Amino acid sequence: MTQFNRMQELKRRFFAMRNGAVADSLRQQGAPYRIIFGLNLPQLVDIAREFGPDAEIALQLRENTASRESLLVAPMLFPREELTPEVAVEWLRGAMTTEVVDIACLKLLKYTPSPEVAIETLARGGSDRDRYAALRLGANLLPQCMDEVEALAREEAGRDCALTRSLALMLLDDIAWRREEAIGG
Repeated sequence: MTQFNRMQELKRRFFAMRNGAVADSLRQQGAPYRIIFGLNLPQLVDIAREFGPDAEIALQLRENTASRESLLVAPMLFPREELTPEVAVEWLRGAMTTEVVDIACLKLLKYTPSPEVAIETLARGGSDRDRYAALRLGANLLPQCMDEVEALAREEAGRDCALTRSLALMLLDDIAWRREEAIGG
């Protein structure tokens, strides 16, 4: 099957599984996409599993910013062995919403080699969304990057930014619990 046919089949799967109620709810909540099929995470995971890793399709989907589902399934299709800290930063900086950041971190970017490099780059990026992405990536990398994530979370909790504060506080609680458990608490 050609790449074009594979992409067409993937889009047909989105259409076949669409959920109008979810799509309408997302639109009412202000989702910035022109096309929303309303698929949920388990459906997207099933589609990704069916299609398997494919960098070309993943990158095409990532460029399709009009479709929510394209942006959410793209990181699930990107081959982990092609992932670098620079690619991770590129994926996160290109994310339109926190939902896309969350899924990218959960399904792909937690496999980044040297993740502390990506976290540091994003944390110093300046934008609130970059800092959110750094925290979210850090959340998926605990406990391996605990010190870096804790320092960033403390800084973000002190900034009192609406986008990052609750995630920062959650991470600080999680890290405190992990430290207590490690000493037999």
